[in-house]
Amino acid sequence: MFHTPIVPRTRKRSRPAEASAPRRERVKFEDVRLYLVERKMGRSRRSFLTELARSKGFIVEDVLSDVVTHVVSEDSQASSLWAWLKGGPVKNLPVMHVLDISWFTDSMREGKPVAVETRHLIQVCVPRSSCLFSTTPTPVSTVSQYACQRRTTTKNNNKIFTDAFEVLAESHELNDMEGPCLAFRRAASVLKSLPWTVQNLRVTEDLPCLGEHSMCVIEEILQHGHSFEVEKILSDERYQILKLFTSVFGVGPKTAEKWYRRGLRSFSDVLAEPGIRLNRMQQSGFLHYGDISRAVSKAEAQALGNIIDEAVRAITPDAILTLTGGFRRGKDFGHDVDFIVTTPQLGKEERLLTSVIDRLKQQGILLYCEYQASTFDESKLPSHRFEAMDHFAKCFLILRLEDSQVEGGLQTAEEDRRGWRAVRVDLVSPPVDRYAFTLLGWSGSRQFERDLRRFARMERRMLLDNHALYDKTKKEFLAATTEKDIFAHLGLEYIEPWQRNA
Repeated sequence: MFHTPIVPRTRKRSRPAEASAPRRERVKFEDVRLYLVERKMGRSRRSFLTELARSKGFIVEDVLSDVVTHVVSEDSQASSLWAWLKGGPVKNLPVMHVLDISWFTDSMREGKPVAVETRHLIQVCVPRSSCLFSTTPTPVSTVSQYACQRRTTTKNNNKIFTDAFEVLAESHELNDMEGPCLAFRRAASVLKSLPWTVQNLRVTEDLPCLGEHSMCVIEEILQHGHSFEVEKILSDERYQILKLFTSVFGVGPKTAEKWYRRGLRSFSDVLAEPGIRLNRMQQSGFLHYGDISRAVSKAEAQALGNIIDEAVRAITPDAILTLTGGFRRGKDFGHDVDFIVTTPQLGKEERLLTSVIDRLKQQGILLYCEYQASTFDESKLPSHRFEAMDHFAKCFLILRLEDSQVEGGLQTAEEDRRGWRAVRVDLVSPPVDRYAFTLLGWSGSRQFERDLRRFARMERRMLLDNHALYDKTKKEFLAATTEKDIFAHLGLEYIEPWQRNA
């Protein structure tokens, strides 16, 4: 079901007579689990800080275990602290944040978990040796080659490098070179997960997925503050034109390349070319380009959710509607809005999307629609080849969204006086017994999902897609009603959606 986020009410301060009574506030940050190290801190201070954190909505674990995400210590002796931690029972230590009390203090002051910065880390230091650009002690940690075993941080500490890798990946994608494209996306994904900033090449030596080309780019940026290769790509006419053309709804790299080879260099060139016949999707893409090329806000996504929810419940009151994609991963803006819609009764979802489409037409807000009927066939599972799209019923829409429907108003230019904008919305309708697999697949990110499937295949001899999870060893399908069930089948620690921005 689609729910409007609940804003927690501010609690009144306790009267002095009540101050001594411990009180648990409701949890606000379920993805952060603290453990306060008693060594050097002392039992009474640890107890006080524990209650303080819990009063602000933090989860504080009494025992150090693999569920902990942030270890906080007042022990300034890194070597003795790490020796104690490594001698403990936890297996998940390489992906935990081991932090100085300053991170805790900053978080208490802000009333929320602050981004982990290098100054917060209590790092294991390796002996100094010759280094390309610095002899700064190196943070040592084990980083998995799979994005599904890494949590992305709320802040990208290595944006200057990941932005460069994204440009290189996009350039190779436009040139239909899948191998190098994936290599740069994997490199970017690894750097996005680091809680510290790469300041010299030495710290990257043991990181996975950083090939020779990626290392050269990092070296160039460290030396000069930018990559000459990336700057050359950004100034290249062909790259600029292909990027422009592919920004149109319904235009992929191959179509863009065809137009470029015909000597077309602008939208006006394409629209004036008599030999080009645009399909319906491309026609709508050009017609509403100003709106759908502009980012969609979280408030706009929420408003669209209310519209779809009302339409769905008018047809099936017990329907399940879930926001997916980047907004489910905590993004503030996106290019479109994705929803899963299904029903608790198996088979009842088969005609749901067509009924929703009819209702949106009646409301006069449907500007474009492409409906794809379900081709899902359980007898053809498992699929042994990767497919970008699943076989469930789905539709690609452009809807009219009114300013009055959005809390805080639409994201529009000042000169836009229409009072509405066009927004892309995608709906997918799986059978309820496939809901968990669809939710996992449609939540993304693309790199996270790609690595999750690769992990299943390479490490577990399983086949995972948006339809099912198949164990090749047991020769059986593994049922799941939640995403956590799927992670458990794969032997993976559950990663929250907002930590999957790989």
